[in-house]
Amino acid sequence: MKYTVLIVLLLSTFLLFFEGLKNDPKIIPSNLISKEIPKFKLPSLDNKSFEDSNLRTKDLKLVNFFASWCPPCKVEHSNLIELSQRLKIFGIAKKDTVQNIKTWFSQMGNPYSKIGFDHDGMVSINWGVYGLPETFIINENQKIIYRHVGAITEKDMKKIKLILDKNK
Repeated sequence: MKYTVLIVLLLSTFLLFFEGLKNDPKIIPSNLISKEIPKFKLPSLDNKSFEDSNLRTKDLKLVNFFASWCPPCKVEHSNLIELSQRLKIFGIAKKDTVQNIKTWFSQMGNPYSKIGFDHDGMVSINWGVYGLPETFIINENQKIIYRHVGAITEKDMKKIKLILDKNK
């Protein structure tokens, strides 16, 4: 009897463990999908404020959380430049400085229509951002329709372009 219970317990543990291995770590559930964008107000690169009202337009837009000190952010940068030809991209620099961002953009280019500085990380927390980079697509109704965790790769670009085409 003891062995039967032990075997069932071990089998259950192994099954749960291996089932968890199938999950894609880039797919983190977000409570914000299909919800309106969170309210925020940040200092911006152009010395004006950057706030949620800047995102309340009647078109698709992309919000990218990034930092100059983030290696994966540098990896995805050329893909953001490409995407900026199709839609407006808004950046939120998490725990970064204006000077570091200006230096980075002078070397790599600036894909963002507007950039806010989340110095204390509170806006990132309100958006459910766990790491950098994280990217959100927002529809014309100001609802978040897609979340991407990690650097946007060529493979991810195909998926994002399909979403953009579907939501024109």
